[in-house]
Amino acid sequence: MTSARLDAQPAAWAESSALVGLFTQTAAIAEVELKKVLRDPTELLTRAVQPVLWLVVFGQVFSRVRGIPTGNVSYLAFMTPGILAQSVLFAAIFYGIAIIWERDLGIVHKLLVSPANRASFVLGKAISAGFRGSIQTVIIYLIALALGIGMRWNPLNIAGVFFGVALGSAIFATFSLIIACIVKSRERFMGIGQLMTMPLFFANNAIYPLSLMPGWLRAIALINPLTYLVDALRGLMIQGGESIHSLPADFGVMAVIFIILATIASRLYPTLVR
Repeated sequence: MTSARLDAQPAAWAESSALVGLFTQTAAIAEVELKKVLRDPTELLTRAVQPVLWLVVFGQVFSRVRGIPTGNVSYLAFMTPGILAQSVLFAAIFYGIAIIWERDLGIVHKLLVSPANRASFVLGKAISAGFRGSIQTVIIYLIALALGIGMRWNPLNIAGVFFGVALGSAIFATFSLIIACIVKSRERFMGIGQLMTMPLFFANNAIYPLSLMPGWLRAIALINPLTYLVDALRGLMIQGGESIHSLPADFGVMAVIFIILATIASRLYPTLVR
């Protein structure tokens, strides 16, 4: 065995050990975050009220409007994936306020002095946000079943929906973490979060197709990650529902956005305590 190979083996072992350490640390952070949810599930229950109101009230009323082109599906079916995406957005976009609260309690300081990889903090919280989104998915499926909406019950489709929701939740939770690292106060965060929520929700294809939008709004929708989440969910969830883009394109765009945001958040996270 040559000396070059001998030198390469320790480097490969170190890289493998670092990767295993990252996964272990991420799992530990995610476990802590999940325990918070399980100990106090009232937040999840209260967030279930919003999609019920949207589908039962808003959806029932606007399903009588014939001017919205929804293809071969009813308007109620058309908007169901959009309401799921909206629930994901509203649950994840204020995730950063918990980070500010943890900083005020000194929890962030303790985490940062540990030898854990900074990326594990971001990834662990992103996984936790995905779990919260999965709960919202179950709620939407139950509401759709009660309303008689034609859903695709293929296990692969359902698995794709849960994966898409988890990825979308991770995107908006990470984006929320970036905002928290920049503003560093709960009051400013709430103001910015409320400012961002409505444009993100309405500048996409959740409750109306992109074809109805003026050109400038359609251009904004194309850089909105919620557009690609709704598009993927509509093709996966609804009988007769069609995606504008292919599923690999939708998931690919969301994955790239998440990687970029996670990289930025990992660099900004230590600045939260300054």
